[in-house]
Amino acid sequence: MAKGTGKTGKQHSKEWFEALLIALLFATVIRVFVVESYRIPTGSMERTLLAGDFLFVNKFVYGAKVPFTDIRLPQVDSVERGDIIVFKFPKDRSLNYIKRCIAVSGDTLEIKDRTVLINGQATALPEHAQFLAGSMPAGYPDQQIFPRYAGFNKDNYGPLRIPRKGDVVSLNEDSYYLYASLIREEGHTIAVPGGRILVDGKPADTYTIEQNYYFALGDNRDNSLDSRFWGFLPERDVVGQALMVYWSWDPNISLSDPVEKVSSIRWQRTGMMVH
Repeated sequence: MAKGTGKTGKQHSKEWFEALLIALLFATVIRVFVVESYRIPTGSMERTLLAGDFLFVNKFVYGAKVPFTDIRLPQVDSVERGDIIVFKFPKDRSLNYIKRCIAVSGDTLEIKDRTVLINGQATALPEHAQFLAGSMPAGYPDQQIFPRYAGFNKDNYGPLRIPRKGDVVSLNEDSYYLYASLIREEGHTIAVPGGRILVDGKPADTYTIEQNYYFALGDNRDNSLDSRFWGFLPERDVVGQALMVYWSWDPNISLSDPVEKVSSIRWQRTGMMVH
C-alpha cells in the first residue's frame, strides 16, 4: 500500500508540474503574441489616459513580432488614424511609448494654429485632448522640433508628407535633416561631404523608402515628446493598440503607505475601453 501511495503521489506531482509548465507556456504565448500589460508612466496622454493607468495592449491586431527577429505575424488590421498605439521609442528602443496615431504613411500632415490638417482637411481634436500653454504663432521656429532648421514649432508645423514604402524622395541639402535619420534606421550610411549627399558612400540625389511610417501625437499637446520632436515612427516599432484600462491609481503615492495607496484607486476607470 505504501508503495502504491508513493507512486500515486509521484504521478500527481508530475501531472501538476506538467500542468504548470503548460500554463506558463500558454501565458507566455499570450503575452508575446496577443495581449500584454502596459503602465502609463507620464501625463503625455492626459486626459484620455492618466499616469498610473494600467492597460491591456492588443499586440495581435497589427501582427505581433516574433522575439529576437524582425519577423511579424500577419496583420488582422493596419494602424489607422486615431488609434492609440504603443511603440518602441525610435530614439531608445528599450522604452515603450504610447501616443495617438495622427497620420499614416502617404498622408500629408500640417498643423495650423494647433489645428491638425490631414491631406488638407481639418481634423477634430480628440475628445479629452488638452492644451496647457499659450499658442506659439507661425514664424517662431523651435530648434527642438523635427526636422532641424525647418522653421516649424509645436503649434504650426508642416506641411510634411509621411513616408510610405516605395516612395522615391529627393535628397538635397534642404531635405537632409528630414530623411537622414530615417535612412540610417533603414541600415544605410548618409553623409554630406562638400555639399554632395552620399548614401552608402555613393552619390545620391534620390532615395527609395523601404518601410511605412506614421506620425504620432500625445493628447496632452503641450506636454508630449512625440513625432513633432523626434520624427517619423517606423512601422516595425509598433507594438500594439491600447485596448482597455484594467487598473488605475495615483502613481505619486508610495506603496510604503498602503492605506493611502489603496484609497487612491480610480475604480471608475477600471474596465474603461481606450479610444
